[in-house]
Amino acid sequence: MIDMQKKLSEGGALYADLLKKTLTNWIHGHEEWSQVELSGRRARLAKWLLPSDAFLVKPSLFDANKRELGQDWPEVAHTMIGLKRLNNLQFCIEQVVADDIPGDFIETGVWRGGSVIFMRGMLKALGATDRSVWVADSFEGLPKPNADKYPADTGDTHHVYDFLRVSLESVQQNFAAYGLLDDQVRFLKGWFKDTLPMAPIERLAILRLDGDMYESTMDALNNLYSKLSVGGYVIVDDYCIPNCEKAITDFRKQHGIMDEIIPIDGTGVFWRRC
Repeated sequence: MIDMQKKLSEGGALYADLLKKTLTNWIHGHEEWSQVELSGRRARLAKWLLPSDAFLVKPSLFDANKRELGQDWPEVAHTMIGLKRLNNLQFCIEQVVADDIPGDFIETGVWRGGSVIFMRGMLKALGATDRSVWVADSFEGLPKPNADKYPADTGDTHHVYDFLRVSLESVQQNFAAYGLLDDQVRFLKGWFKDTLPMAPIERLAILRLDGDMYESTMDALNNLYSKLSVGGYVIVDDYCIPNCEKAITDFRKQHGIMDEIIPIDGTGVFWRRC
C-alpha cells in the first residue's frame, strides 16, 4: 500500500518529469511524421497505387520552443498543451495536496486525454486515493456555434476540425497505455450543457477549462465553479482565444471574482480561489 504524501519523492518527481515528456512526445519529437494531403491527379494516382488503408507521410519539423509552449498540433502526442502548461498543472496539484484543499480534479475538453492522464499520474505518485479525476468531453469534437445565444462564438470554426475529434475509447486506451485507467478516473461523455448540470461531483480542487469557445467555457463555469473549494485552482487553457477570454471576463464580473489572473505561457492563465 502506498502512503499518502504531501509532496513528491525523488522517484515521484522523476516519474512526473518523464510523464510530461512522454505525453508531449518531447522525447521522440524529432521522429514525428505528418500525413501528406493530396488532391487532384496525385490523389487519384495514390488511390490507384496504394492499399485502401494506406496513406503517405512526411517527416515533421520538430520545434522544441513550440512544443514547450503548446503552440503546435502534434500528430502523435497525447496532449497539445506543452510542457509549460503541464508544469503549471503539476504546481497546482502539488499545492492543493500540500494544503489539504478538498476536492476532485476535472478537465472540460480533453482531446487525447494528456492533461487528465497527468492528473491521474500525479495522484498515483503522491499515493492519493481520496480524489477522482473527471474527464469531461463530447468525444465528438467541438459543438457548432450557437450564435443566437452566444454571439461571441459567431463564426467559430473549431467544430469542422476532424483532428479535434477523439473517441472515448481512444482516450480510455491512452489511459490504459500508462497503466492509469482505474476507478479513480470518471468519464462524462456528451456536450457540457447536457452532462455538467447533472454531474455527480461534490467538490473540486482543480477546475481545468479547455473548451476553446465562449459557450463551452461558460457552461463549465456556470455548473462547476460553485463546487470549487476555496484554495482550489481554475486553469484556463485557451485564454488567448477571444471567445474564451470574454467568457472568463463576463463570468468573473457577474460573480464579483477579483482573484488575480496569472499568465502561464502566453496562452493559458490560472487563478486561485480565495
